[in-house]
Amino acid sequence: MPELPEIETIKRVIEPQIKGLAIQQITVNRPEVIARPAADEFCRQITAQIFTEIRRRGKFLILCMDSGDRLVLHLRMTGCLLMTPADYPEEKHTHLVFHLSDGRELHFSDTRRFGRFWLLRQGEADTYSGMEKLGKEPFDPQFSVEYLRTCLGKRKKAIKECLLDQSVIAGIGNIYSDEILFAARIYPARPANTLTTEEWNRLVSVIPERLAFFIEKNKTTPEEYLATKGQDYRNTPFLQVYGHGSEPCPVCGEILCRTVIGGRSSVYCPVCQKNVLSSPWTLSGN
Repeated sequence: MPELPEIETIKRVIEPQIKGLAIQQITVNRPEVIARPAADEFCRQITAQIFTEIRRRGKFLILCMDSGDRLVLHLRMTGCLLMTPADYPEEKHTHLVFHLSDGRELHFSDTRRFGRFWLLRQGEADTYSGMEKLGKEPFDPQFSVEYLRTCLGKRKKAIKECLLDQSVIAGIGNIYSDEILFAARIYPARPANTLTTEEWNRLVSVIPERLAFFIEKNKTTPEEYLATKGQDYRNTPFLQVYGHGSEPCPVCGEILCRTVIGGRSSVYCPVCQKNVLSSPWTLSGN
């Protein structure tokens, strides 16, 4: 599933290309990807509207229009947005095509068909997509040690599971939770309520730093993005632990371990991310 860095990459690639363009027509191949309103009403209400910007909130994209209406999109596991020439062949699983005023098209494809659009009218509260339940953005100035510890400090769940809780931190998924915990030197199965003050401080510093790093590594041009059909995430060579189970740790050389935490695969270094709760001493600094 695309996570915050991938969604931010899509925003940065697509936004400059659609800004100022009007929607002339919409081809709907799969009406079920439009969650609200019904497909016919969806098309009627946004035809002739002009895109002004794209915003990102966690893993959601918000396509804003000159009327104040917004299209909220969640790509789920396999959704993809492509800006294409008019004669560009549709991918097999292309469900919506926005025909734009400069002759180009905005294609939405999704192999598994879990992605969804919601249309919100000007000033309308979003009580439909689930976006209102999201926690703070990792780059929010109010994302602090106090905030994170207040939300998670009493939880007995593994810190890995806690980082995946979108109601606390918006945008982190399985890939970057592994990378964050490795950089913070925290064992992923540690109960959150056992983390020390120093470890909370490291987490709050590492979370935005790692996400910003991977956003930068994902940087691509519109031409490259289209050529790879939006699937060439360039940060893959920079992942230090995710997907590298049974390989040497890039820091200490110890073999990376793979485990399952909360039903999700997790990779960690048993040396750099030592499970201190299995050690004979008592934690201090809580």
